[in-house]
Amino acid sequence: MRAGSPRLLREINDRAAIEILLDNGPMTRSELETAIGLSKPATAQLLARLEEDDVVRREGLRGGARGPRAQLWAVNGALCFVAAVDLTAESVDIAIADISGRVLAEHRAVMPAGPTEAVLAAFDTALTAAVGLAGLPEGTLRHVVVGSPGAVDRATGQLGFAPHLPGWEGFDLPGRLSELLNATVTVENDVNLVALEEMISGKAVDVRDMVLVWPADAVGSAVVVNRVLLRGATGGAGEIDWMRVPDLAKAGSAVGRDGIRFGDLVSSDSIVSLAAAHGVHAETGIAAVRAAVTGGDPGIAFLTDLARRIATGVANLVSVLDPELVLLSGETAETGGELLCELVQRELHELVIPKTPVELGSVTGNAVRAGALHSAYAIAREEIFGLPAAEFMKPPGSRAHR
Repeated sequence: MRAGSPRLLREINDRAAIEILLDNGPMTRSELETAIGLSKPATAQLLARLEEDDVVRREGLRGGARGPRAQLWAVNGALCFVAAVDLTAESVDIAIADISGRVLAEHRAVMPAGPTEAVLAAFDTALTAAVGLAGLPEGTLRHVVVGSPGAVDRATGQLGFAPHLPGWEGFDLPGRLSELLNATVTVENDVNLVALEEMISGKAVDVRDMVLVWPADAVGSAVVVNRVLLRGATGGAGEIDWMRVPDLAKAGSAVGRDGIRFGDLVSSDSIVSLAAAHGVHAETGIAAVRAAVTGGDPGIAFLTDLARRIATGVANLVSVLDPELVLLSGETAETGGELLCELVQRELHELVIPKTPVELGSVTGNAVRAGALHSAYAIAREEIFGLPAAEFMKPPGSRAHR
């Protein structure tokens, strides 16, 4: 055996144990022994070694009706703390977590509508408040992942495709946030993070190529090719809000052959207008879709027209990418449910040759923040433990300030 091999094997086994504990939570020595495939003495030595380095800690006991209670072991979450942020024009939704995956605090705060110094100061205040709620001192975050509308250009760090975020454009966004927070920062497109979460725990766990579409105001999409998010040269891959499409709806005013921005075609105001043309009256697009789902024939006619609009935009993506799956996500899709998905699929199949299935995204709650949190875990665990992140988890780039 070559010199140094025993040490290398110990390092491999240590990383395997850490990864298993991170994936499964607290485990007994016997459970860990079985999971790794080591002998009882080797597992005991491994745990002693990791405990001495403060990588793992004893965490209570597990006992049954009979026999002695067994010691539980867990990764020391206090080794590293991360933050995940869902940023919109109106608010920030923040989660603070330790490296073991335990969420320590959640905090939501209202954001001002620019200028830059005002939004950055409000962002800093909100994150400081969240860190305080977690019982942590300032400056303890190692990494922050921010989910934002638009896209960050990896070369310049500037946010583009986001005119609805006044105050956030025109400067190196990850760089400024890193200086402000004294932590490394990744800024990722919000819909990309939803797609990431679908690949981790949703409909796309076993899917290699897919398109996720968020049909709503500031419509967006995420493109996944061979389990990797496609970001494009300037980060703008999937920004279909700006794509021009014709209006194939049967009711309402026709857009004409020159088309219109896809984002305008499926905006809340456009959906309200289309619904009214079918006799379905509501103040918002979401309310119109909600009323249509149980609104009988007029509701179905309106949803079919809305499905034509959505399918027209999706058809461009399917024609170029030929994905295995199209996922519809966001509040409009969730409100329309399986019925809207079925209608979009039917209309899509009239427009393109591939008979790509269209399904409703399955990740519930704040999927943007959940995806940001998983991304933050992946970055921190690679840095702390040397655990390589899956290809689709790797961030588009970050700025360090240490």
